[in-house]
Amino acid sequence: MSINAKWTGCAALATLVLGMGVGAVHADEIRVLNWKGYGTDSDWAVAEFKEKTGHTVVHDYFNSEQEMLTKLRTNPGAYDVVLINSAFTGQALEEGLISPIDTSDISNFADLAPNLGGNPELNVGGKVNGVAWVWGLTSFGVNKDEVSPLPTSIQVLWDDQYTGKVGWRDDALESVQFAALATGQNINDVKDLDAVKSKLETLLPQIKTFWSSENDWNQFFAAGDFLMAPYWSGSAGRSIAKGLPVAFVVPEEGAIGWLDGLSIPATSENREAAREFINYMIDPQFYVKWAESGAPASANAKAAAALPADDFNRATLGDPAVVARVQFMQPVSDETRKTYLELWQELKANAQ
Repeated sequence: MSINAKWTGCAALATLVLGMGVGAVHADEIRVLNWKGYGTDSDWAVAEFKEKTGHTVVHDYFNSEQEMLTKLRTNPGAYDVVLINSAFTGQALEEGLISPIDTSDISNFADLAPNLGGNPELNVGGKVNGVAWVWGLTSFGVNKDEVSPLPTSIQVLWDDQYTGKVGWRDDALESVQFAALATGQNINDVKDLDAVKSKLETLLPQIKTFWSSENDWNQFFAAGDFLMAPYWSGSAGRSIAKGLPVAFVVPEEGAIGWLDGLSIPATSENREAAREFINYMIDPQFYVKWAESGAPASANAKAAAALPADDFNRATLGDPAVVARVQFMQPVSDETRKTYLELWQELKANAQ
């Protein structure tokens, strides 16, 4: 994270704290750290939660997992609930940034799908350090009006007929993971990095533009800047709901799975209210309403079952054959991240 970004984050937090006023931090006010526009800050949800519990919810945001961790490190006591990808939960726990959650009064916890609620990254030493909330895939979307037949293999991203028609997220880890899938490797245990490097080297001429946000993806796609690009399943559902001709492809080689959990920072002073908020967030009633506008898949089995039969997540991620091809992300060491970043930066520099 850059110095400028750090000062910007501190300024934003200072504005948030000043806006609260002296003495405004009570047990009936909880502070949530999350991606902007990612469910917890939906206006209707915040209003409904306040009506049900009397608790006011305020938000602060991050733009990367690294920024999230930095905010937790540098602002003790500032947050009560934090969204953490399961691949980073262990690191947050090791640094003492989060602490175990007493789930005895989280009534919806029992309805979590066992493989998600019991995810080993969220549960260490018999303690729950993150409550499984939503999950999804990183795969790729294609323009179904322009690409026919719909591809079944990830190799289509390297197809000569789509040279200059591919979009890409400028992310080193994700790029390596895609290349690992394309070379038949485990995304969490890449044995042949040379093969990954070679695969990415041949990918770069295919790329027309890089995207960094869902809004970017939609704008570039709508403008015809690319016909296919890596994408997140929840975002694909929202793009389809907006009328874009997107087909979300889970290729035969597999896709990258991720799980997001809700944790409570170790320095939170409002743990009871935080647990109430987490319970509300995993409630089927909340999820089904959120899903109407596009949401990742719920970790709550009852919530998933309550979706309409034609719901994107139910139709796409409810297929056992699809789920069987998913490789869920595991924690990545700082050393490995550095190796992947250097590889990706070198390839981009050489391609210029």
